[in-house]
Amino acid sequence: MKVFARLFGVLLFLLAAVPGHAALPSPAPGKLTVYFLDVGQGDAALIVSPAGKTVLIDGGPPEAGKRLAARLRELVKQPLDLVILTHPHLDHLGGLPAALKAVGAKRFMDPGFDHPSEAYRDLLDFVGREVGQVMSPEPNPTSPQTLLTVGLGEGVALTVLWPRMPQESFLSDTRSDANANSLVAKLTFGKTAFLFTGDAEPPTEELLLQKPVDLTATVLKVAHHGGKHSSTTAFLERVKPQVAVISCGAGNDYGHPSPEVLGRLGTVRARTFRTDQDGEVVAVSDGTHVTVSTARGEASALARVPGTQKAGSPVALGPILPTPQRQGGRAVEKESAPSRTTSPATPSESGSTAQRFVSLKGSKVFHREDCSTLKRSKNERTVYSRRAEAMRERRPAEDCHP
Repeated sequence: MKVFARLFGVLLFLLAAVPGHAALPSPAPGKLTVYFLDVGQGDAALIVSPAGKTVLIDGGPPEAGKRLAARLRELVKQPLDLVILTHPHLDHLGGLPAALKAVGAKRFMDPGFDHPSEAYRDLLDFVGREVGQVMSPEPNPTSPQTLLTVGLGEGVALTVLWPRMPQESFLSDTRSDANANSLVAKLTFGKTAFLFTGDAEPPTEELLLQKPVDLTATVLKVAHHGGKHSSTTAFLERVKPQVAVISCGAGNDYGHPSPEVLGRLGTVRARTFRTDQDGEVVAVSDGTHVTVSTARGEASALARVPGTQKAGSPVALGPILPTPQRQGGRAVEKESAPSRTTSPATPSESGSTAQRFVSLKGSKVFHREDCSTLKRSKNERTVYSRRAEAMRERRPAEDCHP
């Protein structure tokens, strides 16, 4: 028995030493933890705040759904506080149904950019049935120059930098409009910051560079899996990342990450980690420093870098104004789109046929008829002429407060 126990102990030591068996940190009290999950050729990142608030950004491709669901069950013990889809492409949304079934979610947000993908439509229908609140990153109608910020407790904030509908129109006539209108968000904690860019394109980066927004970040989630069409020199020089994380699949057909982007990241002296080589990448911030570890790395692969944010400084350095649109070689200011009315119906209005209420088939909530959630779903629906009738069968949705 002693010999067996000794051999078993040696086996455990060897397993711990083999790359791929590294013990990655669990969410730590008082610290911000960001998991860049290994989902192959796609994106998925889980944020766990010091207060225990959780945000999942993207869900990878369909084939990663089972693995993603299993990993989330290990890390999340209750429904996700927020799920963000940066844009409606399959390598970012395919695993979300499995993830949502595994752990649940309280809120869902995406740019609201319409896309003909059947998988995207199916996801919206699923979200409409299973998630209590569906959001778009719209500025507050009463303060349209502000940025939408989601507080995650204990000084952690997630601010959406783009898009800003209806205050500003979506980018159009780009190489990929779905990519160009990716949701871009900055996560801040003390002197440290993370920038999530989806598959943002050069027009997205150019637009952000024109704004009085603090883009600096300790950790950058590199856009478009390190594709050559993103991460321009001007953008990287403004972000000044100390760590860059590229989410891509081993031996992918796209050649991601591109040598051009790796070169540009090297020029700004960013320490680069890749899920195709390093597996899952975990970044832990104490508000002053960020420590990065990897699933397949050794001690030498660890990185501890200081943050450069001014503690408590706002992401926006001034009013966020509509981006000038170029026409005939000169810049012209585009008129702001009118803000959508979001005030709830008063009791006297609720019985009027002028305001109707709608629920998607199988959903537990109902919406105002003009709610943007309904515009993005083709699912069968039930229409109520009175609010009281809807209340007898369903609860009010939190996105439009009917």
